[in-house]
Amino acid sequence: MAKVKTKWVCQSCGYESFSYLGRCPDCGNFATFCEESVQDTPQLKSNSAPSLVLNSELRAQKINDIKNDEKIRLKTNMQELDRVLGGGFVAGSLVLLAGDPGIGKSTLILQTCKNLCSKDINKNPVCALYICAEESPEQVKLRALRLGVNSDCLYVTNQNCLEEVIKQIDEIKPEFLVVDSIQAVFSSQITSSSGSVSQIRECTNILMHIAKQKNITTVIIGHVTKEGNIAGPKVLEHMVDCVINFEGDRYKSYRILRSIKNRFGTTSEVGVFNMEDDGLSEVLNPSELFLNPSESANCGCSVIATLEGTRVLLLEIQSLTGSTPYPNPRRVARGIEYNRLLQILAVLEKRVGLNLSKQDVYINVIGGIDIIEPAADLGVALAVLSCARDIPLRDKTVIIGELGLSGEIRAVDNLEKRLKEAQKLGFECAIIPCVNKNISQKISKLDIKVIQVSKLTDAIIQAFGQN
Repeated sequence: MAKVKTKWVCQSCGYESFSYLGRCPDCGNFATFCEESVQDTPQLKSNSAPSLVLNSELRAQKINDIKNDEKIRLKTNMQELDRVLGGGFVAGSLVLLAGDPGIGKSTLILQTCKNLCSKDINKNPVCALYICAEESPEQVKLRALRLGVNSDCLYVTNQNCLEEVIKQIDEIKPEFLVVDSIQAVFSSQITSSSGSVSQIRECTNILMHIAKQKNITTVIIGHVTKEGNIAGPKVLEHMVDCVINFEGDRYKSYRILRSIKNRFGTTSEVGVFNMEDDGLSEVLNPSELFLNPSESANCGCSVIATLEGTRVLLLEIQSLTGSTPYPNPRRVARGIEYNRLLQILAVLEKRVGLNLSKQDVYINVIGGIDIIEPAADLGVALAVLSCARDIPLRDKTVIIGELGLSGEIRAVDNLEKRLKEAQKLGFECAIIPCVNKNISQKISKLDIKVIQVSKLTDAIIQAFGQN
């Protein structure tokens, strides 16, 4: 029998040490080391790991000789999911889906299996294998009945031993594989417990080889830590082809699907879903969900047009200012970067004379969307000014523009696309940066009043109108 040793492994990044460390020298996290037993020379059984025998497909080929398969994309018939993935699952890809507990990860994947396996939805139904390592098949059946899943092409097992899972893969030969979750699956050839860094790394590595060699589209569901990071070693995110994150408030119905990593498409797309009694429904026009249906404008509120990938979202920004008895006023930003808010407040004080040094400032983006692009700067500035002066902006007006440190309004991309979305939702006026002649001719054809401004002071005059 091989001599058994122990080592200490960081559960955040996988750093190994012969003794316990209070702080990981690699990732810097505290109290993340756990003791694991390891053998000197572990030997994997020949029938446990997937066959890695070299065949003609694994030999080096000229790139011009590689055949382009037209069916390389596996459409899910869920427009929001397909958009985030870049057009559907790529055959043989390994996808990591992460999210908070109870957010709807299993529901999303089970609905995906329903669309792929059902003859009524998909003309060419595929065979799918669902590994429910955290639930019993009976529990999965209850959820399937609620979602209306009825297909003979979907197989379910609660086997969590990877060697046994491989046997079932060889027997069933699925085209779509789901592992729920990777933290609950273990390999009998590794002495550490399931969920450890070693188990997650090795199990993911084996699943990656299976996906590539057998051309099986594989989705592994992952847990997240209390800080919101994906549980397990960082190498887990490097090994997979796509990392998508399911976000949202557990106490609200809408959910947002984001792509963090995608080898086959953009990472700037988002998908919006609404959680209902019978599962997740797609929100094809999320701007209507996030905007206030009120006809009149409120003080401290503005509407901006932002881009999430190729999609235009019209979002409402709310601002609240109030005096504080404390020497250091609070600055709270939800949905925009904190440092960006401080920069906008500094520009307002310097260029407009708005003194907020003795007032708290709160900014909130309705809907829980995080805005990264600077095209929302002007909307944030006008919302703060509207609340501070208790004067509403003009009705049915959308604000677009980046705010420079000298108070100038800088141009943004895809203005025509943003204005078309605003026009479609009933907005009558748009305040935008000054544009060149070509863009001006294009947007002049739209049925929306366009006001071009070059300075923050000009934007303030136009935004408040008669107010």
